[in-house]
Amino acid sequence: MDKLEDYIRENRDSLDIREPSPEVWNRIGKDLKSDRKPLRKWLSFAAMVIAIIGISLFFYQLGRSSVNRNIALSTNGDLPARQQLKEAEAYYTNQVNALYREAEPMLATNPELKKELNNDLLQIDSIYADLKKDLKDNIANQEVVEALIRNYTIKIKILENMLAILRESETNAEKNKSHEL
Repeated sequence: MDKLEDYIRENRDSLDIREPSPEVWNRIGKDLKSDRKPLRKWLSFAAMVIAIIGISLFFYQLGRSSVNRNIALSTNGDLPARQQLKEAEAYYTNQVNALYREAEPMLATNPELKKELNNDLLQIDSIYADLKKDLKDNIANQEVVEALIRNYTIKIKILENMLAILRESETNAEKNKSHEL
C-alpha cells in the first residue's frame, strides 16, 4: 500500500484531470436524500411516541399523587387545614350573629328591609352550602377555602352596610322629631 500511496501523491495533478459529470453527482445526491427521509420520519415518530408516553406518565403520577393526598387528607380529621377552617368558620359565624342581633331591633320597625336582608343571607348561605360540598371533595384546595371565607366577608359587609343604613335612618328620624318639637 505504501507504493500506491506514494504514486498517488506524486501524480495527483495528472490523475485529477477528469471530473465526473454532474449527472453522477445528482444520482449520488438523490441516493443520499432518499436514505435520510425514512430515517428522519422514523426518528420523529419515535420522538413523538416517547413524548406522549412521558407526558402520559407524568399526568398519571400527578393524578395518583393527588388522589393519595386527598385520601390521606380525608382520612385524617384533625389536619391543620381542617382545624383552621373550623376556627375561621366559628369566628365569622360569631361576627355574623353579633351583627344580626345588633340589627334585629332596628329591623323590627322595617319588615320589608328585614325580608330583603334575610333573602340575601339565604342566597349567601346557599352558595356557602355549595362551597362546603366542593370542600368535602378536596379539603386541600385553597381556592375553595378562600371562597368560603370571602362568602363570610360578603355576609358581614352586607350586615355592616345594613346597620349603617339603619343607624343613619334612625338618626335622621331623631333629628326630624327634635325639629318637630
